[in-house]
Amino acid sequence: MAAGVYLHIPFCKSRCSYCDFATDVYRTSEAVERYVSALSKEIATFATQVRTTDDKVDAIYFGGGTPSLLNPDQVSRILDAVGTCFDVIPAAEITMEMNPATVTAETLAVYKILGVNRASFGVQTFNDRDLKLLARGHNSDDARHTFQMLRDAGYQNISFDLIIGLPDQSLGDWDRNLDEAWKMDPEHLSLYLLEIHEGTPLAEQIRSERRPLPDEELGAHMYELMLEKIKATDFEQYEISNFSKPGFESRHNTKYWRLEPVYGFGVSAHSFNGRERYANDRDTSAYVNKIENDGTAEVMRETTDAALEFIFLGLRLNRGIDLAEYGERFDIDLMDRHSTEIYRLEEAGLINLSGRRMSLTEKGMLFSTEVFAAFV
Repeated sequence: MAAGVYLHIPFCKSRCSYCDFATDVYRTSEAVERYVSALSKEIATFATQVRTTDDKVDAIYFGGGTPSLLNPDQVSRILDAVGTCFDVIPAAEITMEMNPATVTAETLAVYKILGVNRASFGVQTFNDRDLKLLARGHNSDDARHTFQMLRDAGYQNISFDLIIGLPDQSLGDWDRNLDEAWKMDPEHLSLYLLEIHEGTPLAEQIRSERRPLPDEELGAHMYELMLEKIKATDFEQYEISNFSKPGFESRHNTKYWRLEPVYGFGVSAHSFNGRERYANDRDTSAYVNKIENDGTAEVMRETTDAALEFIFLGLRLNRGIDLAEYGERFDIDLMDRHSTEIYRLEEAGLINLSGRRMSLTEKGMLFSTEVFAAFV
């Protein structure tokens, strides 16, 4: 199976109020240049000292942060490093996360020449009040303008991110977000339920009662509305939180759910080599120093329970788990090992059993955590 490559670019113009990712505010071009050099060195070190397989790569993903703050030369150097390390197939999916108002028409055109052929676009909401709450640094018109620039530059694979369950967000607000998304007509939509992380400005606002705690039940109704509205479009749900037109499923993200190898580079990047998971230092300065001195910034490595992960990651996909494939891969009969749990979940209407395939029902998607816990 082909592998994926994840490249973490931590820099942002400003920090969103809900963000708990490994990010840093873009302060100087020198700091970004030093980081790009470290990232390229990490990939080169992996190629000469760590890598022992000849993995083909069919998906490369620039995540962040805001990777679209990189200039074309920096993107080119990173892609050159990946191409030297891995056998990247000519038709590889190369995704870059982009935030509105962080790119120009000229930059987008050069990104495309370099091979970037998919944009993951951080819209989050089309409501300007909510964008201000989130400290996103853009407004809804910026999102519309950047989307049009992407189309004008020839991008035919664009994904939107939208957030469910913002404080004070009504069902009508969410309905209007969806209508705006359909109107703009991207190829892919990713939905994220707002998570409140301790230490973020939004968590403090909620703790001090300046903002209300998001309503989980309302969030569930928003998700159900999405499932209902999707039926009238040419989109298909292929994963709990992801929807696309046919043929535009995220190749990179599907690797996580299929438990396929993904090699991560950059601060806080996580990797899976088929047997182990490992991760880099979460602090950008520490990461850069470690790479410059040692060529690696790894701080965690553990052997995974792949048989278990295959269940709860695979069940996220609408197609679910092929029980025969599971048996061949792990030499375990899942029906024998978990028959009690499986039949109980089926009786509760949370999973479907069809032949040798097991998948979540729509109800099961709403209660997926409870389903996954049944197998632990």
